[in-house]
Amino acid sequence: MNNPNIVDALIALGFKSGWKIKEGKIVKWWSEKSQPTEEQIQAKLSELQAEYDAKQYQRDRASQYPSIQDQLDMQYHDQVNGTTTWKDSIAKVKADNPKPE
Repeated sequence: MNNPNIVDALIALGFKSGWKIKEGKIVKWWSEKSQPTEEQIQAKLSELQAEYDAKQYQRDRASQYPSIQDQLDMQYHDQVNGTTTWKDSIAKVKADNPKPE
């Protein structure tokens, strides 16, 4: 997921269609529901941004984990050799990118 935008906010507010956005602004509204206020949209955007920001550690971890193929290879060799290469590798990524409390 990318940083949330007005489309994400409208969808989260329950408006999956009935509007047109251009350059980040509502330019046409034809939904049967009343158009949300700018304050409602901004409040939802702030909420979505906070959720996105709280998961930064997940994005950081994902980019640092070894590939699945490498992880499987590590697990195989750990099993054969009695080592803990895979566990150590994963633990390091988690330690370097801790989950916020």
